[in-house]
Amino acid sequence: MMSSPAEEAEPPSRTRGDGVAEWEWREPSVLLIEDDPGDALLVEELVADSTLKMRLRWVRSMAEAADVLTAQIPDCVLLDLHLPDAHGLEAVSRVKAHADQVAIVVLTGLAEELTGLAAVAGGAQDYLVKGRVEPELFGRAVRYAIQRKQAEQSAVALQAGRMRAQENARLERGLLPRPLLRGGDVDVVARYLPGRAQTLLGGDFYDIVQSADGTVHALVGDVSGHGPDEAALGVALRIAWRTLVFCGVTGAEQVGRLEEILLAERARDEVFATLVSLAAVPGEQLARVVRAGHHGLLLRTGRDVEWAEPPGGPALGVVPAGASWPMAELEVPAGTGVVMFTDGLFEGYVGRGAERLGEAGLLAIAREEAALAPEPFVDRLIERVGGLAESQGGLADDVAVVHLCWN
Repeated sequence: MMSSPAEEAEPPSRTRGDGVAEWEWREPSVLLIEDDPGDALLVEELVADSTLKMRLRWVRSMAEAADVLTAQIPDCVLLDLHLPDAHGLEAVSRVKAHADQVAIVVLTGLAEELTGLAAVAGGAQDYLVKGRVEPELFGRAVRYAIQRKQAEQSAVALQAGRMRAQENARLERGLLPRPLLRGGDVDVVARYLPGRAQTLLGGDFYDIVQSADGTVHALVGDVSGHGPDEAALGVALRIAWRTLVFCGVTGAEQVGRLEEILLAERARDEVFATLVSLAAVPGEQLARVVRAGHHGLLLRTGRDVEWAEPPGGPALGVVPAGASWPMAELEVPAGTGVVMFTDGLFEGYVGRGAERLGEAGLLAIAREEAALAPEPFVDRLIERVGGLAESQGGLADDVAVVHLCWN
């Protein structure tokens, strides 16, 4: 009746993919940790007589159990609390340390029910009193213990998902601000699309503000990597940029200050950030642009779209305290649209192969949609780029887009 690990059947399997605990029951694998051969024989007889079919493996010590749990985790552990190398609640803790996802049913003596209850309080799913268990009760206890453990894990996953959603909301408020404009001199369309692989927003960020003299300032940036540290750094850079704008610090000096903040706040030395910052006074038909390791922009004039890549400097953090960032000028006649974005918009895959869209591919799509008004243009651009990558699960990287159009 007792089997080797190779003979153990598949565990219960999830049949839904939406995070709801729903399981198709299969013959479970059970590990018995018991040093008494007589008690082990009684468990084997219970397994044979139970209506629940299971594969049972017997080991005599916690050391043997550790080897089994390391190689292949069973669905349930039947655990004696009086082992030669683990005693009482210590045994429960050691099983959980090796395989926290396994269900545990503790085996106690006739006078140890309080110990069994303490074991349940310490993380076991149930306890059985040796010599007082019928086959039907035994099978039910094992089945319920496995299901209870699965329900606990689902609850933990659900709570983790809620916490991630709350963290996303907090980061979103920092990464995705509302444009702070004083008049109607410029129309703004801003979009942010998290990458499919991220449980948190990534390090892409943007901002648009208008200073007291009427100058419109816009920023799009991207912190390398993904995760909460990168997202938090993106928030810090975005807020610092807005503060510098309101303090009158612009151009290369502004970018240098942002690099100082990145160097002080980044979690690892290899983290860097790219950005493009733009400033334009309405009516002057000229925009001043500073690029730090960032790619170019799209310029929309009438029904035409061009790729503009003014001179720039290195990304923030790549050459600490040794970089310079020239300021370039772009002509922006009335009605011109300037589209700033992060590289997630053109680094997605095209179809099922290894080909990526690239800058030329993005420009071609933009030209095909050039006749659209700003808002549908941005939405259509993101939709088409995402559609090309759909066969590989969609866009893997975050996408931030800011479309500015001067009236």
